[in-house]
Amino acid sequence: MSIHFSKIIKAGDRNREFNFTRTHRDGTRYNVNVPDERGNRIFFTMQQEGSSWKIIMDILPPWVLAAEEELGAAIEEETRATLAKDGKGK
Repeated sequence: MSIHFSKIIKAGDRNREFNFTRTHRDGTRYNVNVPDERGNRIFFTMQQEGSSWKIIMDILPPWVLAAEEELGAAIEEETRATLAKDGKGK
């Protein structure tokens, strides 16, 4: 399974590049970072809770929180693609 990947997601009023790094072998937690308008990096963690992904930090810009569903979908998409590539998705 991929340990690191990037995905461009529309968040707020623009497309932004989110970088994901898997932190647990079982793939249930990812560290995520994205630059803000000034180029400063915003760091947060996403954790799988049941069948969905949740941001586990509260103090973030509203545009990050609003993109939570799309971020979770990006993780699921990467997981499916990696499993298919490795031949484990059969």
